[in-house]
This record gives sequence, structure tokens and C-alpha cells, in this order.
Amino acid sequence: MEALNAIDITVLYTEGCAATPATIDLIRQVAEKEGIPLCLQKILVASPDQALQLEFLGSPTVQVNGLDIEPSARSSSAYGFA
Repeated sequence: MEALNAIDITVLYTEGCAATPATIDLIRQVAEKEGIPLCLQKILVASPDQALQLEFLGSPTVQVNGLDIEPSARSSSAYGFA
């Protein structure tokens, strides 16, 4: 059996986002259950400039190998920080 390459997961979030911890836990649980190695990065988005640069649509935003997990979000450009 061929070894799986680690999947790059980035979780973009704002301070105080109540959904972020549960989202990260779910990502870890699914990866463990499926035997998928992860490279998980958490990034606190703290400014409008950073939101634009990181293509941040809301908290939390989850990107897999650089793509938003929400297909409709991939064509959005409504990046921002409130």
C-alpha cells in the first residue's frame, strides 16, 4: 500500500470565533479515522489587509491544499474582516 502524502489544511479564524475549536477538532477526527496525515495550520486573521491577502471569507474559513472547502466560496471575492 502506498503511503499517503500529508494534506495541507489551513484554518483561518478571528479571535473569539466559537466555531473554530469544533471545526479543528472535526478536521483532526476525520483525518485520524481515515488515516490521512495532516499538515494543519491555524491563522488568526487580525486585519482587513490580512483578510484580503489570505482570501478570508468568514470565520472559520477552511482551505485544503489552498482551496476553500466551500465550492461556492472559490469564486467569491467578498474577502473581509469585521
